[in-house]
Amino acid sequence: MALSVDIPDLPTDLTPSELLDKLYDLNPQFESYVISFVVIAIFWISYHQAFNHIKGLHIIMVYLNLLFLLLITLLSLSTSIVINYDTYQIPYVIYSFIVTMTTSLLALIWWHATKNKHLIDKNLHHFFIKGIMANLMSIPIVFIISIIISFINLDITQYFWLAIAPLNIAIKHRYKH
Repeated sequence: MALSVDIPDLPTDLTPSELLDKLYDLNPQFESYVISFVVIAIFWISYHQAFNHIKGLHIIMVYLNLLFLLLITLLSLSTSIVINYDTYQIPYVIYSFIVTMTTSLLALIWWHATKNKHLIDKNLHHFFIKGIMANLMSIPIVFIISIIISFINLDITQYFWLAIAPLNIAIKHRYKH
């Protein structure tokens, strides 16, 4: 999976000032790229936080994990849609929907692994298990709220996604044991 910002074909006879202006015009695309990278990084961390504690595995977990990876790859596509059509609401809704589905699936994987502690270490503290679930469920909440915000202001929508970082830290602090 690769995220990218498309660099437009530029004339070779630009002055340094004109080149800087053209590069500055890429700023909204670059912002979308960085924000999406942060979201994917949080998925990466959440994924490893959950799977570092899953000890057993069976075919249901394999299929759920493959579906999760499919949704992760769709993040790249939806990021490109946001980058290229950032003045429309629908790309933000699509992106938020994919993030919501991806995180919800990871929460389902965690729930499946932790129910009756059948795929995790039986000594794993229940408060820790609950904390990971709270962390996973906070992400879809942020993105569902962002869909509502998208009806008001698209710029705020995208920056609201970054709320998952401090929320993630607060939840981890709350559920330390």
